[in-house]
Amino acid sequence: MKERQPTDSAAPLAAGKQQGKRPPFRELLAASLKSRDTEEWIDIYFTRPIGLAFALFWHRIGVTPNAITILSIFLGVSAGVMFYFTDITYNIIGVVLLMLANFCDSTDGQLARLTNQRSMKGRCLDGFAGDTWFFAIYLAIVLRLWHQPMPGTMEVWGFWGLALAAIAGLLSHSHQSAISDYYRQIHLFFLKGKEGSELDSYTAEHAIAESLRGKKGVFWERAFHYNYQHYCHRQEKRTPAFQKLRAALKEKYGQVENIPQEWKDKFLSGSRPLMPLTNFLTFNSRAILIYATCLTDCPWVYLIAEITLYNVVYIYMHKRHEDLCRSSLPKAD
Repeated sequence: MKERQPTDSAAPLAAGKQQGKRPPFRELLAASLKSRDTEEWIDIYFTRPIGLAFALFWHRIGVTPNAITILSIFLGVSAGVMFYFTDITYNIIGVVLLMLANFCDSTDGQLARLTNQRSMKGRCLDGFAGDTWFFAIYLAIVLRLWHQPMPGTMEVWGFWGLALAAIAGLLSHSHQSAISDYYRQIHLFFLKGKEGSELDSYTAEHAIAESLRGKKGVFWERAFHYNYQHYCHRQEKRTPAFQKLRAALKEKYGQVENIPQEWKDKFLSGSRPLMPLTNFLTFNSRAILIYATCLTDCPWVYLIAEITLYNVVYIYMHKRHEDLCRSSLPKAD
């Protein structure tokens, strides 16, 4: 898949290079953020500045965002291996490795935005990287608990730990992350327009995948779109009110740029309070809980919190967003 080339207006690093000087760090940091609405404070004041420093270094030596994402996969999987052990030294190494993986995850996105190298391939690879980290971590927790007794009993976790991890990972975590990402992209879509968002659709991705069927030399490109269409389909199935709103807006206004700013401002005012919830259901809170429970040798607490606390937040966030879309629909009509 061909990635877009840098342009002066959308790529501060490329523009600064042409002018013979690099923009100030603070200016680059602001340009590398998706938006203040959708960023967590820990990212704005900790992860993103460190990620930007890494991005400037990688950019200087010519490393691409996708190469950084691949590096993050190795770091994240290595962290998962370290969480298998009950020795606190190994667990601390796991914490450091997962933090480095997260810095790389921040770096690849920031570098892509600063150099305008964003692509569908990069977005799918980024999602695959995060899934791979957590698969390794969940597997490590299952194996770690396998021969440990359950609290208050003499019975070992065994298959009960596997079942708990499956419910936490497959039935809870994956759905929460997918919808949280979708809600952030919806917010960015109305805040910054099509170019500032990655709000995709099953219909568009399915059409691309079908157009590539039978063509030579496009195996991986078609594989990306084929898998991504199903990801979009799962997001759309879980957000019926937004799909109805999106269809009504498209029919009435066509492009998002034609939607009245007054309507967008009203929708954003209802969406903005939900952004901290979408952030809670993504990486940072989970990582902190994994660090704490592994270092104190009770990783089963993380799995239980995933099934209980995180699902409660997810259900509340989902209901609020669907209600917002339903209340916004008459205004679109």
